[in-house]
Amino acid sequence: MGFLDRDHSIAPPGFNRWLVPPAALAVHLCIGQAYATSVYKTALVKHFGASLTEIGVIFSIAIVMLGLSAAIMGTWVDRNGPRKAMFTSAMFWVGGFLIGSLGIFSHQLWLVYLGYGVVGGIGLGIGYISPVSTLIKWFPDRPGLATGMAIMGFGGGALIASPVSQALLKAYDPNSGAQGWVASGDAVGKLFLTLAVIYLVYMLFGAFTIKVPADGWRPNGFDPAKVKAAKLVTTENVSAKNAVKTRQFWLVWVALFCNVTAGIGILEQAAPMIQDFFRQSDGKSLVSAGVAAGFVGLLSIGNMAGRFAWSATSDVTGRKRIYMMYLGVGAVLYIILALAGSSTTVLYVALAFVIISFYGGGFSTAPAYLRDLFGTYQVGAIHGRLLTAWSAAGVAGPLIVNAFLDAQGKPGQLNAASYQPALLTMVALLVIGFVANLLVKPVDARFHEPRPDRGRTEPAMEA
Repeated sequence: MGFLDRDHSIAPPGFNRWLVPPAALAVHLCIGQAYATSVYKTALVKHFGASLTEIGVIFSIAIVMLGLSAAIMGTWVDRNGPRKAMFTSAMFWVGGFLIGSLGIFSHQLWLVYLGYGVVGGIGLGIGYISPVSTLIKWFPDRPGLATGMAIMGFGGGALIASPVSQALLKAYDPNSGAQGWVASGDAVGKLFLTLAVIYLVYMLFGAFTIKVPADGWRPNGFDPAKVKAAKLVTTENVSAKNAVKTRQFWLVWVALFCNVTAGIGILEQAAPMIQDFFRQSDGKSLVSAGVAAGFVGLLSIGNMAGRFAWSATSDVTGRKRIYMMYLGVGAVLYIILALAGSSTTVLYVALAFVIISFYGGGFSTAPAYLRDLFGTYQVGAIHGRLLTAWSAAGVAGPLIVNAFLDAQGKPGQLNAASYQPALLTMVALLVIGFVANLLVKPVDARFHEPRPDRGRTEPAMEA
């Protein structure tokens, strides 16, 4: 397996750095399927005779494993390079689908938990962080753009996976033309096997085309002095072990946790929420189920677009300022949504679209923020540890929203006012995140790596 080593993926002189983002996208578009699990959720409920919560646990396990594996394996990813990491991610992600399909065919739900949740979740975590530090080193002049290009793929993965999965389920189920059709478990099992083959091919394409820059490489015309001029951007390096000892790491952790918790609360409840906001006194909603499904797709576009556009914008504004916008403007938008969102559907959709774009932007800007504060030495490992904020938010966001809604009434009886306590709680969270981000200062010099003891020579701009 020596061909997967970092030394075998060093780019030759004259290599075009714009060939690297497609390789990174190949992995993120595949693991972004995690956002499309709702396509077969009802089918699995019927197949296993389980509750929505029992099936929803599959996704929750995967997200928790994403954060844990990214935190634990981050240093290994940095040490072994993106090719080995992306190959390993492909094995786990595809293995998760294979074990999951075995569980579906044999009616063993625990195997789906183990397969898609645990094994696939490890592939999610390794795959999510594997190309990030490489892209930052290829684009020292535009780190926000670089991470935005890769992480945009994670947001867009569901846009491809959802219609493809729906089409395959219909093709595999002979009863797909029946009224009120719900896909059979057999069709979902075959879908898992098909996705395993497709994702294996595409992720291996990414693994074998990714390249790392040679030591000392820098883009033509790049002037490190311009980067150094920014107050928060360091030219030193901090190890992952020391980064978690700094106040800056935990302030960014809190800011990301608050931003994700607020966004995921809307995403998790998106379809019923828009129907409830426009529910009439007779109990009927002005928004049909079909329109609500289209609204979910629109939010996916906002999520994907925000990951690219806002992260790229942060190269101009700076990472701290863009996070102030995510959290500060986001809080104002949440207040308007809570108090006036039910006045018109146009206002509601516009507010939700921008809020979710901030949610996506928070994810893609985070690696560049870490690079500014801690340098590029172990930014992948530090990013992995930061993603535990995502795991925590993945549990906290839905819990907050669902707990408030359960106290307000039953599904089908809720209206816009029912959401106000949950939304205003999100406002409070965003304010906390805003204050945390405001307190971020440059990392103290005592945490910097001593220059003579670095494991390998860094590019000139980072040295």
